[in-house]
Amino acid sequence: MKKFLATTSAIAICAVISTTAFAGATLESVKKKGFLQCGVSTGLPGFSSADDKGKWTGLDVDTCRAVAAAVFGDAGKVKYSPLTAKERFTALQSGEVDLLVRNTTWTLTRDSSLGLNFAGVNYYDGQGFLVTKDLGVKSALELDGASFCIQAGTTTELNLADYFRANKMTYTPITFDKSDETVKAFEAGRCDALTSDQSQLYSLRIQLKDPSSAMVLPEVISKEPLGPVVRQGDDEWLNIVKWVLFAALNAEEYGVSSKNVDKMAASSKDPNVRRLLGQEGIKGKGLGLSDTWAANVVKQVGNYGEMFERNVGQDSPLKISRGLNALWSKGGIQYAPPIR
Repeated sequence: MKKFLATTSAIAICAVISTTAFAGATLESVKKKGFLQCGVSTGLPGFSSADDKGKWTGLDVDTCRAVAAAVFGDAGKVKYSPLTAKERFTALQSGEVDLLVRNTTWTLTRDSSLGLNFAGVNYYDGQGFLVTKDLGVKSALELDGASFCIQAGTTTELNLADYFRANKMTYTPITFDKSDETVKAFEAGRCDALTSDQSQLYSLRIQLKDPSSAMVLPEVISKEPLGPVVRQGDDEWLNIVKWVLFAALNAEEYGVSSKNVDKMAASSKDPNVRRLLGQEGIKGKGLGLSDTWAANVVKQVGNYGEMFERNVGQDSPLKISRGLNALWSKGGIQYAPPIR
């Protein structure tokens, strides 16, 4: 009995250690290294992609940069780890990356069984379908018996199975590890349709030799809240990441942008703006950051609206409308708790 109790205690202790190994240590580790190691996609225009000089851009990349701006006062102190969908969670769990911002859907399973926490939503999405116009279909309900190019290790596979089962249709999946492999196979005619988050479909379509040859069907078959992910057991780091996202959203709501942030910090009488920019209130103490952490985010990376428009919105090749990603006050569902 004593041996059994000792063994049980040891297992319990190991379980506690495994979930608290990073408790309170991520910020310290990041500061010691002098940079943030951020996990991103292997290449998805508008969200995270590198040019021929190795410069990374995109909405997810800007989220990484915003965290670096808050922690270091320098948005440039980031190194990027391009990860496939199958690699991403292991890389975060093992400590290979400090933060995962890789168009990753927030689900119950991922939140409760992988030792991870989602810090918020930086893009509300939904799964759709991309087909060639030559296929002659106008609805996903016309795709009974079709073959689909899918990226492995994503919620896309499960959603597709659910949709076809619910509608009593059949299909053939053809899976690939990387999104660029998926779109190349689609363009080569290896599948009838490509299915993924709608944001990805717009990104993948512009990679085709003739983007006008393909169209996104009207059906949206799932909810895909995409956002930054951290390891469980480090509430300090979780708070930092989620409040960086909230600061960018609040800045847009209060009219604070990269162009006017200095002026607003110096002259605004609005208490909401003054708290956001570290002029009064709790400032940065509760997060273990400088008082100007949010001001640094907005000045160096921009508010949420600026990030959205230049990467995926009207100032980008994708031209995606704000839709659900508009602020709650402008018909969308993007909403941030108050800084007070």
